[in-house]
Formats: sequence, structure tokens, C-alpha cells
Amino acid sequence: MKLWLVLALALAGPALGQVPPEPEGYRGPPYAAPVPDTLAGATVVDNQAAAALHRDGKAVFIDVMPRDVKPADLPEGTIWRDKPRDSIPGSIWLPNTGFQSLSPEEEAYLRAGLEQATKGNRDQAIVVFCRADCWMSWNVAKRALELGYTQVIWYPEGPEGWVTLPGNPPLVRVEPFQAG
Repeated sequence: MKLWLVLALALAGPALGQVPPEPEGYRGPPYAAPVPDTLAGATVVDNQAAAALHRDGKAVFIDVMPRDVKPADLPEGTIWRDKPRDSIPGSIWLPNTGFQSLSPEEEAYLRAGLEQATKGNRDQAIVVFCRADCWMSWNVAKRALELGYTQVIWYPEGPEGWVTLPGNPPLVRVEPFQAG
């Protein structure tokens, strides 16, 4: 094989269907990129398994899609409207908790959201998702494991996969979790 072709294939990596390995820590930008097939300590589910968990009603669904941040340099008087989020019915939306690094406030928000969602039961099954090919859900699922949650389920397809399965309830508008 020609050296240039070997180098091109090596540099392309996940773009050609190769699955990236799990990183040691949390994954940083770009967050919209191919994700691994695994998360050590968690269960990874596909669309059918996620739908079965939802029908069963024994797992809490946690949406971690980030929320758009109002640009600081908007001209005075500009009206800012948050982009709405449509998600899996019954999900709790914990935006901006899947970044590589979290501020103390963001980490406290994540802890409070998980605590409320599970009613303080660290053995409660939680299904963490964002959207297809999004590292943020992987990061939050990893954090949940580190926080002592024992039944962490990662759903890497998220709403994009959810809507492809006939019989699933349609997505619904959600609002960010309000701590307190």
C-alpha cells in the first residue's frame, strides 16, 4: 500500500467508520464527533433497549444537550430567545453538564439534578443521552459513575435514534432543570 494512502487512512480514523477508544479522562471539543462503543462501568444501549427501558418506567432519562449561551457582544436592545429543546418524554434536562471541565456551579447543578431525578437513590437506573455522536452524554455518564451511581446507562443515539423507532412516543418540549 502506498505510504500516502496509509497516512490518509490513519489520519481519517473515525471518519472512515473506525470507533474511537475511550479516553482516560473526559473528552473535550469537538463534542460532536464519533463516540466509542463502550463506557467502562456503564451499560450502553441501542434504540430498542432504550425504548424498552422507557416503557418499563424503572429508569430515569437524563438529557444533557447543552443550552445556547447568549453572546456577550449582542447589540443593546437585541432580543435573545433560547433555542427550544425537544426530548424523550419524561426526561430531565441538565444542560451544560457534559463539558470536559465544569465550574463548581455546573458541577453542583449536575449533582443536584441527579439527586432530584433519582430521589437520592444512587442505585436508581439512569439513562444518559444528548444526541447522536455527542461526547457530552459520555462525559456525564462517566461523571455519574464517579459520583457513585451504580446503574448508569449510556444511550449514545439520543433523540435522533429515538424518533427512528416506530411506536416510540414523540419527542416533547422540555425546560432546563431548576435546582432548589
